[in-house]
Amino acid sequence: MYDTIPKVTARRYILGRQGLWPGRRWIGRSGAAQALRYVEAVQIDPLNVVARSHDIVLWSRVADYRPEYLDDLLYGEREFFDYGSGLFIYPMDELPYWRVAMQRKGREDRWADFASQHSKLLREVKSELRRRGPLGNRDFTGRTRVNSYRARKDSGLALYYLWLAGELMTHHRQGFERLYDFRNNVAPAQLNRRATVTQTEHFFALKTLAFKGLSTARAFAHSWQGFIERRVNMDEANKRLNRLVAAGEAAVVNVEGWKEACYLSAGDLPLLDDLEAGRVPPAWQPLDTTTDQEVVFLAPLDIVSARGRANELFDFEYVWEVYKPAAQRRWGYYTLPILYGDQLVARLDPKLDRATQTLAVNGLWLEHDDLADEANFIAALARGLKRFMAFLAAEQIDLAALGPSTRRKASAGQRVARRLQAGI
Repeated sequence: MYDTIPKVTARRYILGRQGLWPGRRWIGRSGAAQALRYVEAVQIDPLNVVARSHDIVLWSRVADYRPEYLDDLLYGEREFFDYGSGLFIYPMDELPYWRVAMQRKGREDRWADFASQHSKLLREVKSELRRRGPLGNRDFTGRTRVNSYRARKDSGLALYYLWLAGELMTHHRQGFERLYDFRNNVAPAQLNRRATVTQTEHFFALKTLAFKGLSTARAFAHSWQGFIERRVNMDEANKRLNRLVAAGEAAVVNVEGWKEACYLSAGDLPLLDDLEAGRVPPAWQPLDTTTDQEVVFLAPLDIVSARGRANELFDFEYVWEVYKPAAQRRWGYYTLPILYGDQLVARLDPKLDRATQTLAVNGLWLEHDDLADEANFIAALARGLKRFMAFLAAEQIDLAALGPSTRRKASAGQRVARRLQAGI
């Protein structure tokens, strides 16, 4: 058992547990499925400025990843499904546990009130699904307009409620619009069952630890209650963690410089053994150990850097500014953190012009200006951009926005641009 581990070990453990260090270890469609299972959950987002966040998450972990692989895994083979008000992708074999969470969600006060007040609407929507399904909201015409973040018509809100409550699932998507069908028509029969509450809450406690990598008791309580769809106070969270430790299913470590102890899956302790010994765990070996290092661009909603974790793990400030007014943005509309080895070292604001197949770099902010003159970093950045362009089917790159300027950081960006032009 470890008393205190260095911050670099904690960082590498979380990066490796999320498939981001020391390099891509999966490839193609089967690799996308392996990655989705290993990282536990991937958040879906509809914005497509350069690529969708969930596709960037998988691209950063899976060599030769294509978005159509995910569509097939979700809506063709039914190996995974999407669910939740936060909208994540989960393995289909978890459905029995999610059925408990779905039932609880449907019984939340606001949704229970909605169901009781709109029983006729729900019957009408289900009748249409039986008659014409699978259907999306746009398939319902002449409906009443509603003022809701979730839908603009009463039929859309009904579909969303039935999906949250687990009566419906996503059958497929057209563009990004979800088309629904009854769960019985989507889920494999052997998985279309409900686990017990005890089984469910234990399963999600372990999943929380695996998903977070290292988790304080407070962070565990927050994530666990999100999975099980009921309130969890700190007393209950601590008791649950203590039981997991006593049962040998969880372990406790301290991280250098962190105020609170952290919990992790006990099965991951051999990974810490390797990291503490300066070894890459065998299961984490990258596909090609001879490949020169390249940077990786992290998705805006990547679990390792979103919601304050960039500062916690990397001493790196990152805020996704897409919802900020332009005048309040410090960086850019769709800025992505740049991972170089086990550190976040810069921020990239890209935009894809699909008409001209051009990847425009609207901004590049180095954490330290001397990186602009570091040959290894420039080469790694060039390789990362080449791979990103191939993923996006971009035929050219536009670096004009990086300079010239008299500002110090923009000057560093201009030095990077000059060197990149020769390497891409």
